[in-house]
Amino acid sequence: MTDTSVPAAAGAAPTSVVIIGGGPAGLMAAEVLSAHGVPVDLYDGMPSVGRKFLLAGKGGLNLTHSEPFERFTTRFAEREAALKPAVEAFSPDAMRAWAADLGVDTFVGTSGRVFPSDMKAAPLLRAWLHRLREAGVRFHMRHRWMGWTDQGALRFTTADGEITKAATCTILALGGGSWARLGSDGSWMPLLQAKGVDTARLQSANCGFDVAPTAPDRAGWSDFLRHKFAGQPIKPVAITVIDVQGHTQRQQGEFVLTDTGIEGSLIYAFSSRIRERINRDGACTLHLDLLPAHTPEQVLAEVSRPRGPRSLSTHLKSRLGLQGLKMALLHECLSPEQLADATSLAQAIKALPLTVTRTRPMDEAISTAGGVKFEALDEHFMVRALPGVFCAGEMLDWEAPTGGYLLTASMATGRQAGLGALAYVRPAQA
Repeated sequence: MTDTSVPAAAGAAPTSVVIIGGGPAGLMAAEVLSAHGVPVDLYDGMPSVGRKFLLAGKGGLNLTHSEPFERFTTRFAEREAALKPAVEAFSPDAMRAWAADLGVDTFVGTSGRVFPSDMKAAPLLRAWLHRLREAGVRFHMRHRWMGWTDQGALRFTTADGEITKAATCTILALGGGSWARLGSDGSWMPLLQAKGVDTARLQSANCGFDVAPTAPDRAGWSDFLRHKFAGQPIKPVAITVIDVQGHTQRQQGEFVLTDTGIEGSLIYAFSSRIRERINRDGACTLHLDLLPAHTPEQVLAEVSRPRGPRSLSTHLKSRLGLQGLKMALLHECLSPEQLADATSLAQAIKALPLTVTRTRPMDEAISTAGGVKFEALDEHFMVRALPGVFCAGEMLDWEAPTGGYLLTASMATGRQAGLGALAYVRPAQA
């Protein structure tokens, strides 16, 4: 089956601009183009758009973060310079104004994260899609992109067979490699590599990690720790990590013990540093401060007090409030001799070494690192090797911790790609 659309000459009004991918980046690109009267056809392989967006909002949709802008952009680490112009043009404040224009009020939580007032993603997505449809955006669901024909038309598989679509301009917003069941499976990577587009391999980001065995006869955690404590949070705790450049990073928060290791917000904050250490060294050792509100001297003084007939667990609970999962971790990671030695025990309470050896699979990760390198794009996110093809969102080679940074940058790059596409097809309006 062949779509009857005919490509228009660059600079003329095309039959439509094609956007592939119905996540936040693709929808934002569609909004920019349709607002300027450019016909837009948006294709997605799933039955409906915004599926990962809705999943992200199940626990409260974190739109962006309220911290100062200069601090905000540092969260993109080595890709700060590449992303800053787009994020400057669609800043956290602009994100809140955009939501308000859709009739969705926002508030700043105690952590500085910004949420819709009702904490829900669905009402915002419904309002957004209504506006896009009113602007003339045409949605084509269950169309899986398969690359290009020899003549340069886009190929899609559908329930009725393969179709082709000719387009003057295409925006790819296909997501990274996490949550394949929601459409982000990274299958676009070999299609672009075959066209000479420079990419970095996809890797898990904002992910959990598997721990190294703490004893020769174990595979990860002991059965006791796993069966009794898996799924429980450990808080408050501070983590110290040394990255591949030798820089020491420390942050306080909480994380969760899993069947195979650790995950949660504090782990996600360090995930890129931990992953790169594993890539280089095969393992990464974190140090856990189980009592971040206590100084090492305070801990040593309390641990050294005579405990008489009381058990060690009872003594530490009484003197330091140390109990439950934290106490179980000490028993898991320390030898009986270390537990019996006050100095060794005090040092472990303030800096318990925990070694992790691998990331959890990409399909469990919140997001991925890797993708189309910024060096393969111009300042409008057009692929240098493929004139008229733009890329946006998580399929680009960047990562950020959770906290609203991922969504803000995805939408900012979608907006930038939309403006680039507008300049490509209608230079006079850009």
